[in-house]
Amino acid sequence: MYLVAMYRYLIVASVFAAQLGAQAPAGTATTTGPVWQIVPQPQSSLVFARDGAFIGEIGREARTSVSLRTLPKYVGNAFVAVEDQRFYEHDGVDLIGVAGAIKGKLLEGITGKHRGGASTITQLLVGNMHPDQIDRRDLSLARKLREQQAAREMEKHYSKDQILEAFLNQINFGHGWYGVGSAARHYFGKDATRLSLAEAATLAAMPKSPVGYDPARHPDTSKSRRDLILSLMAAQGFISTAEADRARAAPVVTARDAGSAAPSQYFVDAARQVAERAGVNVAGGGYRVYTTVDPALQRAAVQSLDEGILAVEQRKDFRHATWASAQGIGNLLEGVVVAIEPSTGDVKALVGGRNYAMAPFNRATRALRQPGSSFKPFIYAKALEDSLSAATIVPDTALAITMPDGSIYSPGNADNRFLGAITLREALTHSRNPVAVQLALRIGLDSMAAMAQRVGITTPIAPVPASALGASVVRPLEYVSAYTVWANMGSVVEPRIVTRIEDASGHIVFQQPPATPHTVMDPRVAFIIRDMMRDGAERGTGATARRLVPASIPVAGKTGTTNDNVDVWFMGMTPDLVAGVWLGFDRPTTITPGAAGGSLAAPIWGAMMARYYAGRPAPAAWVPPVGLVTAELDRATGLLADAGTPPERRYTEYFVPGTEPQPLRDVPWKAAVFGAVIP
Repeated sequence: MYLVAMYRYLIVASVFAAQLGAQAPAGTATTTGPVWQIVPQPQSSLVFARDGAFIGEIGREARTSVSLRTLPKYVGNAFVAVEDQRFYEHDGVDLIGVAGAIKGKLLEGITGKHRGGASTITQLLVGNMHPDQIDRRDLSLARKLREQQAAREMEKHYSKDQILEAFLNQINFGHGWYGVGSAARHYFGKDATRLSLAEAATLAAMPKSPVGYDPARHPDTSKSRRDLILSLMAAQGFISTAEADRARAAPVVTARDAGSAAPSQYFVDAARQVAERAGVNVAGGGYRVYTTVDPALQRAAVQSLDEGILAVEQRKDFRHATWASAQGIGNLLEGVVVAIEPSTGDVKALVGGRNYAMAPFNRATRALRQPGSSFKPFIYAKALEDSLSAATIVPDTALAITMPDGSIYSPGNADNRFLGAITLREALTHSRNPVAVQLALRIGLDSMAAMAQRVGITTPIAPVPASALGASVVRPLEYVSAYTVWANMGSVVEPRIVTRIEDASGHIVFQQPPATPHTVMDPRVAFIIRDMMRDGAERGTGATARRLVPASIPVAGKTGTTNDNVDVWFMGMTPDLVAGVWLGFDRPTTITPGAAGGSLAAPIWGAMMARYYAGRPAPAAWVPPVGLVTAELDRATGLLADAGTPPERRYTEYFVPGTEPQPLRDVPWKAAVFGAVIP
């Protein structure tokens, strides 16, 4: 009965296939060309870090086609052994395999056990390469015969090596990774030309089920099938028994972070945005994109952000769904980290969210968020330009400002207290809101907005008192770039993400040199503001960040918290990095009743810097510019210290000449002008 059925099938198949070949119109319109044709497949663009390490791919399908002759022989043989052991003998259709499949079907009807099909590598290639014409989900005899005829026709036009090469570059290995080139890169962190025998067999296990035999997710299942394939390779003479035994002894080890030097999906997305603005279609594939990312800092940023947000979610006063409970779906707590090298503008780390696959919106480059009190240093800088000093006394007191619509604006402080008369240094250190509003009104609200524009903030800053407290929105990447004005002592740099892009031939199609800092502020003013923020990190709202960073690393920074505790920030710097951290919800929501930049964002910033500087030499200390007047003051009064001033209240203050205390102006030879750090 079995033989009769088999022969009937083979006769019918041959006749029907011949009829299909004769009747198929020569000019049938298709989207992928003639069904037997090997067509070029979409390629991805590869993205690299500043040190040349791979960090990601851009394209609809992650694929980099490789030549069969560049691969170890056992790579192709592993796929032949498991998918089509008579690949080099048949004409595209394996009649022996077909007979076995018919027998299996018959036995399936008797035993109830499912038996496999008889598709060859050529048939699989035809179906996968031309899904518009060969739908492999169609289990009908007609589809099978069309596929067989197309496979035979393909074998007439191409060599076995060409077909195998196309097949290896076509296979779906899961996660959007196609072809052995991409699979080797992501699963094992290496070029396909360097695959080991065990790794080749591991990849050969996956066409049957990219999910079920994923070596990263299911290493045990993957190893079982890998070992089976190694046995098949030995049985078919592709490798020796000893080679199979050695390969079976190797554990299944996959690369961390999908083979990238650091988790960089949001950074790769930012690089894509840069390329597209430059008119380079990197999504079309075939380009090599070189970026400014520092893998060590990027990894520190991702790890610190993940741990920091998890710590917030575990707080007793956190009343929202957590990432774990909601499985990444919904309005969940998110975060941003951006770190820039101020001397060049190079973006060394960029994290635009917690999980790019679940939430690909890049908050670092696209989100518009209120900066809160982290905006205050720009107002203070304008006040210093307008002849005030860090020792100027301003009242931290209740205000009642009548707005144009008749409403009353009354800014308070987070601690619901007013400190009375204090110096500007103390007001910024402890982030007193009424002082910032008074300064904004004094310098003029238009001047406040102009200062923001001057440092590179392009989003509109509304000329209203609330903007002094960071009520107008900014983009995180642009905002961190604006903060380079303090690190560069009055000069800002534009952020640089991509250094160059090369096409498939190695020709440079886009190149961006390091940014040149351009002066927008008196360096003496910028230094004083940075020194005030150093005080804020040492003993003010940013103290949490300071405590986490080694004492040998100078730190300055400013916290930010918006109304209703919706956005929290820490904007900080060391001598060679400027970085910002933001936390919040995409749909603005109170994080916790007591949320503050100092308690939620600053720890993330500090943890990132601690990781980055671990084992690194400390950067050179900040040096004040020439032309500053210094004096020892009483921190409590803002007056010159005298013999009765306690040591704990004494500190060194810096002044732009003409703003120093009156006694020093009256006796100018007592005013010291320094160009070095005061011990």
